[in-house]
Amino acid sequence: MDSHYIYILLSFVLSMVCGLVFIPLIIRYCKRKNLFDLPDKRKVHKNAIPRLGGVSFMPSMIVTGLVALLVYDGVTGDQHVTLSLWSCLFFISLLLIYAVGIIDDLIGLDATTKFFVQIVAATLMPLSGLYINNLYGFLGFHEIPAYVGMPMTVFIIVFIDNAINLIDGIDGLAGGLSLLGLSGFLACFISENIWTYSILIAGLMGVLVAFLYFNIHGDPKKDRKIFMGDSGSLTLGFILGFLFIKLAMDKPDIIPYSSHRLLLSFTFLVVPVLDVMRVVCTRIIHRRPLFDADKNHIHHKLLRCGMNQHATLACILTVAMAFTAINLIMALIFDIGLTWIVLFDCLLYVAFNYILNVYIRRQKKKPFV
Repeated sequence: MDSHYIYILLSFVLSMVCGLVFIPLIIRYCKRKNLFDLPDKRKVHKNAIPRLGGVSFMPSMIVTGLVALLVYDGVTGDQHVTLSLWSCLFFISLLLIYAVGIIDDLIGLDATTKFFVQIVAATLMPLSGLYINNLYGFLGFHEIPAYVGMPMTVFIIVFIDNAINLIDGIDGLAGGLSLLGLSGFLACFISENIWTYSILIAGLMGVLVAFLYFNIHGDPKKDRKIFMGDSGSLTLGFILGFLFIKLAMDKPDIIPYSSHRLLLSFTFLVVPVLDVMRVVCTRIIHRRPLFDADKNHIHHKLLRCGMNQHATLACILTVAMAFTAINLIMALIFDIGLTWIVLFDCLLYVAFNYILNVYIRRQKKKPFV
């Protein structure tokens, strides 16, 4: 086995162990402080569930990733743990998002405040030199100037951050979709021999696997179940948004040019992105507030069709993997352009929702639009 994979595996295992150790402690802390996600008419769960599982994400990723990198540096003699402007600003941004998520889980924050902090955090990325600079033929555009790419980058990061946050509606969904996305980014960075990112991504994946064990299989009656809360979903969303930009940015002096970079970034997050686009368009059409919570997401529709939570989770993850396979086949085998692939994905997702709407109507239940 290549030595690089050993350090990736080390980061993953250490982070998973951290999650398995710390998440039960977080559950007990939540019970002592009465920090629960309470059921209501919009939510699916029926019991009061601790909601601070996401607190474990960032520390586990950073600590175990740094341990693996330091061991890697010590063994190989290579210097991978360095501080640059963009890395400093990234961690400042991540800390802002993480802190806002924790505050929201503890005392609650209004949507406008969270949105403002997301914009501030995302703005630091292009200021550090990390921004979309190539659309790889999407809508006929290729290289784009900084004054276009920078605001586009802020929009994309904030959009993905909210997409992961909004789709966190049933056990394992936000975590499962994030794990699939992280797996795709990990494969891409490994293929480009970018080991620092690979090790850090593996660190996040490890604690996410531990969290999913408690989130999906945990028994609330035995104090073993927990939700990630905004501290988790916002942190995951921001990291995925950052990875989207990092993979999509054209920097031939660091990573060889590939016309599929933007497509891969989009594909790894296709379900949460398309679902939030659909929900936002629906709210605009019906003149509803954009930040109001509702039950119009894809998991709500599947539940209305009669599926339980586990079946709904399996269905959505299968749909996400199917989109990935379809997009890769269209791009790599049939050499179809990015614009047509995105258009096809949108039409396919609309068709999937239309089929669900028809089924719900036939079941004589109130349809979602």
